[in-house]
Amino acid sequence: MTQSAAAQKPPATPRRLDPEDAQHALAEVQERLRRQQLVADLVHRQEEGDAKANLVEDLVHRQHEAELKTLLDGLHPADIAFILESLPKDERQTIWKLVSPEHDADVLLEVEDWVRESLIEAMDRQDLVAATGNMDADELADLAPDLPPDVVAEVQKGLTEEERAQLLEAMGYPEDSVGAIMDFEMVRVREDVTLEVVLRYLRRLHELPDHTDQIFVVDRQDKLQGILPLSRLLVSEPETEVRAVMNSDFLTLNPLDSDADAAGAFERYDLVSAPVMDDQGRLIGRVTIADVVDVMREDSQEQALSRAGLQEEDIFAPVSTALRNRAPWLLFNLCTAATASFVASQFEGTVSQIVILAFLMSIVAGIGGNSGNQTMTLIIRALAMGRITGRNLWQLVKRELFVTLMVGLCGSLVAALFAWAISHSISIALVMMAAMVCNMLVGASVGVLVPMVRARFGKDPAMGSSVLLTFATDSLGFFIFLGLATIFLL
Repeated sequence: MTQSAAAQKPPATPRRLDPEDAQHALAEVQERLRRQQLVADLVHRQEEGDAKANLVEDLVHRQHEAELKTLLDGLHPADIAFILESLPKDERQTIWKLVSPEHDADVLLEVEDWVRESLIEAMDRQDLVAATGNMDADELADLAPDLPPDVVAEVQKGLTEEERAQLLEAMGYPEDSVGAIMDFEMVRVREDVTLEVVLRYLRRLHELPDHTDQIFVVDRQDKLQGILPLSRLLVSEPETEVRAVMNSDFLTLNPLDSDADAAGAFERYDLVSAPVMDDQGRLIGRVTIADVVDVMREDSQEQALSRAGLQEEDIFAPVSTALRNRAPWLLFNLCTAATASFVASQFEGTVSQIVILAFLMSIVAGIGGNSGNQTMTLIIRALAMGRITGRNLWQLVKRELFVTLMVGLCGSLVAALFAWAISHSISIALVMMAAMVCNMLVGASVGVLVPMVRARFGKDPAMGSSVLLTFATDSLGFFIFLGLATIFLL
């Protein structure tokens, strides 16, 4: 018996929206939620127990839910994740209940960690088991830390011995390592078979693993012998043996390598995928460009937050959570600002006699901070890319100080002209010029030292760096400017 054409047709795949369309979808979801809340508020203003009003509310509520579900069913899981991340927690839970169960697993993998936790909390045990039951081992390992232990144990029962071993292996690697992001799905062949055999083998597969650009050639002990690019497979004669066309010179990763180092290798060598080998030379997985893009995005977000002394948080999190995240560095910043004010107060006599200094000293502090911020950004990026070593460190420091000195001399001439224009004093202009150059050099020095010292002790180079830089350039900027003014102007 043959199946009908309709039965043979594969199910439709939700289309992926571009960023602007995703934002339009978010706006539409928010508008429908607003209308639903408006109707509920109007009904609640009616007399309590009004059966007709309650019936109208129920009908409108069902209509809005149906419209929202239709909208969500047409979205890609990544776009659904974007919408969930952009809604307050109560609205997020409302939308999450309307997401089709077949998309639950993909959405959980797409959303940020802080959103995933709230979504998992809203799901019962049966729904969680159903959502994670068909995940690959590497995907399940990503979610395992957020899942209840009994759900993980239940899902493990449905895995094969090989899949269970892969899951335990992936969960055993450090969070920021290659092993934590590697994929276990890949195509392996022997070197003594012909390309025709390889092609027949590929045709029997339902589909190739995502981002398959090369086939891995292994021996009977799964030790990697070479790689066979798909492009070479397609253009070579079918009778040719794999060993004759495979590449024996290829890049490999170790599961304990840093994921940031792997991302750097992908960027440097324009890779789409790379094999992961253990210490015995056995092929245990691969890393794809999709994994690397996620690593780069997360590192970029963490770096941007770290520079302000922040950690990742739900933008709609309770106020208490936000306070715990932001208060420590803000209190530290308050202390540094108080220190800078104390330094300025010690020159009260100087400022009281030459009042114009009070207007000029903020320029000195601000320019020093901006200069240091430029240097610090370059250093943090170079550290992230692994470009700073013990051999080039001193050369890099000298270069940054020289560049800052040249820029400072040019900028200080403009500042000196401005100081002379508003004070009509050559002496004040010269003090302004000297203080500005000195504070820019201070900013450059701090911009190099803070990230380097933190990296030396295994800390995040970006964490709180801007706060420490501001403390140095404000305090020392006031001290240098007002100190020079005290010496040469009084």
